[in-house]
Amino acid sequence: MTASFDPIMAATRFGIGLSPHQSPPASVNQMLQRLTGRDDAAARFPISGMDDLTPSLGDFQDANAAKRAAGGTPREDATVDAARVIRRAMSTIHRTDHLATIARGVSAADGLRERLTHFWADHFTVKAKNFGTHYLIAPFVQDAIRPHVVGRFSDMLKAVTFHPAMLMYLDQVSSSGPNSVFGQRTGRGLNENLARELLELHLVGPHMDFSQTDVTELAELLTGLQYQGRSGFAFRADRAEPGAEVVLGRRYSADATLRTIEAALEDLATRPEVARHIATKLAVHFVSDTPDPNLIATMESAFYDTGGDLAAVCESMLTHPLAWSPVRAKVRRPDIYMMAAWRALGITGEAIMTTPPKVYDDWIRKPMAIMAQPYLAPVGPDGWAEDPTDWITPQGLAGRINWAIGAPAVFSDPLPDPRDFVNDALGPRPPAEVVFAASAAETRADGIGIVLSAPAFQRI
Repeated sequence: MTASFDPIMAATRFGIGLSPHQSPPASVNQMLQRLTGRDDAAARFPISGMDDLTPSLGDFQDANAAKRAAGGTPREDATVDAARVIRRAMSTIHRTDHLATIARGVSAADGLRERLTHFWADHFTVKAKNFGTHYLIAPFVQDAIRPHVVGRFSDMLKAVTFHPAMLMYLDQVSSSGPNSVFGQRTGRGLNENLARELLELHLVGPHMDFSQTDVTELAELLTGLQYQGRSGFAFRADRAEPGAEVVLGRRYSADATLRTIEAALEDLATRPEVARHIATKLAVHFVSDTPDPNLIATMESAFYDTGGDLAAVCESMLTHPLAWSPVRAKVRRPDIYMMAAWRALGITGEAIMTTPPKVYDDWIRKPMAIMAQPYLAPVGPDGWAEDPTDWITPQGLAGRINWAIGAPAVFSDPLPDPRDFVNDALGPRPPAEVVFAASAAETRADGIGIVLSAPAFQRI
């Protein structure tokens, strides 16, 4: 089916949602200009990168070490209190960064940048494995994902591969070349987690042809990538496996240097299999679980022909008629659903940032878990589900309905008139049955809940 640009779809399918305070995009050109322009939302609601975190992960590790060393001595109570202060500060950063992420989505004029940031953060999933790393995930996205959403895929790939959060999540910090100086001295060997996920999830995809040998050779190539506490990311030549490696039929230098790894990742990032995998994932995420092959082919060509220019790939998607099909095949996942609701209610990012801790727990963190999306805690490195049936389950739907009825009054006082809100949330052509139900509701809360629970709001 041939279709054309639609401003409501531009704000919903390719953005966070409609807002009474902002007009939807007027054209594809405007969407692209905003996307490639200044990142106003990030400047307005800053999230610190890993290098700027206070307290740092090193502070946390030092405090725990001091507490252990002081056990049973007169200093024990003081070190326990000091460690507790740091843990509380880390928890505050974790919550505040989540609120800033929401505030960006709620307030941004370029919703496409927000959606792409969420997409790529999911593509390169990083999950906290313990308390000490749970507050590193938002900084990882800030450092390695957001700056590159309209840059070159190879630059994003290098940024995420070298980031301490990724190195810790996929156990690269425990990997050493068996024949390296360090490996020979300690008897430690390879950990293949990072190499496997790079191939299977980040690069060529699970359905492409690669072998266990490819995984092992790539793991050997990546040895030397380390995170060293306060000094952050480092390349350790003494851990690097000597000799050349062959991955997907291509031979990479025997020089055990960081530049060798960078060159290999740059090469792998521009392969035709990668172009196909990325084009397919983007089309599935934004358009349909079964996107038209012509749309995928156009996006694949844009990726391959430009060497992985992600702005060009986005442009190829947005300018393709098949991307604007009126069939709303996707379902908003919980985090986007909640942000879309706040946008429709006219909640400002500044108001989101003032959310008290208890309100955050009761109306953001806990509901997300009930809706099957605990914050920054996907089941595995493949990230969140794309299939609508994974989100619209009995429990997930009940969670959405309960949130839709109860949450708006917590964040918006007074609530808008449902007869106006139905247009704010769904645009100028809302389904007649939703208009009737919202207008007939006994209370404003019920009317708002009806709109936010309607399939017309859930689907994009």
